[in-house]
Amino acid sequence: MNPPPDAPSPRPRVTLVGAGPGDPELLTLKAIRAIRAATVLLVDDLVGREVLRYARRHARIVDVGKRGGCRSTPQDFIERLMATEALKGERVVRLKGGDPGVFGRGGEEVEHLRTHGIEVEVINGITSGLAAATGLGVPLTHRDHAHGVILVTGHPRAGSTPLDWRRLATTAADGYTLVIYMGVAQAAQIQAGLLEGLPPDTPVAVVQHASLPQQRHAVAPLADLQAMLQREGLGSPAVIIVGNVLRGLQAVQPAARLSAAAA
Repeated sequence: MNPPPDAPSPRPRVTLVGAGPGDPELLTLKAIRAIRAATVLLVDDLVGREVLRYARRHARIVDVGKRGGCRSTPQDFIERLMATEALKGERVVRLKGGDPGVFGRGGEEVEHLRTHGIEVEVINGITSGLAAATGLGVPLTHRDHAHGVILVTGHPRAGSTPLDWRRLATTAADGYTLVIYMGVAQAAQIQAGLLEGLPPDTPVAVVQHASLPQQRHAVAPLADLQAMLQREGLGSPAVIIVGNVLRGLQAVQPAARLSAAAA
């Protein structure tokens, strides 16, 4: 039913929804409500397809894949499309893997939309770093091993200042867990830098496809990170976790290493 002629038009609006690490059961109720209400969904490549079962039957679903090392939809195209659809009166949901505010470029999208007079709502999702730790059965903080967490990308923006892995390692040595996103392709560089500030036997875990049935993981000393990746054939999408919260896993690593794959 159309609004009466004198009724004000609704202000254009976009909702950025965190779809979590892939398991649809990890969606929040608020995220599901937003997906069900959307008439247009712009969907990241890493969003589990099962998440889309909550979309309305006639919703327009636009795949805007973004994956490191692969051909990706340009970010400026995504931002223009969101604004265009919202200004046309569509109920737009930008469906992003993990959480929009954790290496999801959500901040850039919010800024772009607001400059066009578009309201933005952000609905949080479980970030893959947290899901990876839970999949391993370890916490990210622990009273005896880690009083904080550092979330960092292993794939900084081209042309930006290179990450100082030695400094990060020195900080982590004071009692922090490192959670590295998009770091598999740079694993050799990350390993070399971290070894400048962390002991070679510092435990490191790599979790591929966190939360999904095909999840695989491996645990090794930091000095063996690159060799472990090659030996186990682990690749993106994956999260690297470094720190003493993993100490308990090292003792059972041979049995637990690829437990999901063997199931």
